[in-house]
Formats: sequence, C-alpha cells, structure tokens
Amino acid sequence: MTNCVLCKEELKPEEGQLIWRGDDCRVILVNDPDLPGFCRVIWNRHVAEMTDLTYGEREHLMALVFAVEGAVRHVMQPDKINIAALGNMVPHIHWHVIPRYRDDAYFPGSAWSVKTQQTSVINLEARNKLLLELPAAIKSEISALF
Repeated sequence: MTNCVLCKEELKPEEGQLIWRGDDCRVILVNDPDLPGFCRVIWNRHVAEMTDLTYGEREHLMALVFAVEGAVRHVMQPDKINIAALGNMVPHIHWHVIPRYRDDAYFPGSAWSVKTQQTSVINLEARNKLLLELPAAIKSEISALF
C-alpha cells in the first residue's frame, strides 16, 4: 500500500528510533516526550488484521510484543503497561506497548486521550535517563526468543 505510514522503511528522527528489525517485524521506540518508553511492534508486510496472519505468524508477533513489554517493565518500572492494537487510523498490524504512570500526562485515560495533567520535570528526566537503557534491554529480550 503506497500511502501507509507504517509500510515506509525510513523513520524521521521526530517519529522515533528503530530498535530491532527481523524478517517479519520491527520494534520502534516512539519519540513521545509525554510517554517515555512508548514502543511499537510493527508487522513489516502490509496486513490489516491479525486473522490475516497464519497461526505461526500470530504467535511470533505476540512473542515479540511480550518481549518488548517485559523489557519496558524491567527498565522503565511503570505503574502499568498498556498494550493496544487499534488500526482505526492506520490499518496495518502494529501493537503499542506503553508504560503508564499515575502522573503521566494522560492518566487515567488512554494515551490518545486529552491531557489531564503535567508530569513533573524531575520525573520525566528520571524516565528519560532510564530510556537510554531500553534499546539494549529490548534487543536482549528478543535475542532470548530466537
């Protein structure tokens, strides 16, 4: 699909950072200053629905989602992890793995809600320091799978 933002190979720095790429999937660290540690696990081929994948492909994708969740939990120490696959705006299989904190900008709503509060600069700085460890932790979790 030519106009799909998730089919394109190149990421602009403001969009995020490619952490890992395999034959079927890739992991992106999303550049979201309000939600440090927000990752996306993206199926490389343009496929709209999970049921369009084979059972093996589904298991592979979800194993990656869970590996990313584990790394994010370990490094970022959030109060909760949100995992979401919507696709309403971008009908290309991708999963969001989002660390959530009681003081994040959107709490208690979703990451796509209206901001409800301002996270303290001290807490954001601390999370951004942890963020430096996240790419290596994600790669380590994924390498344990394969």
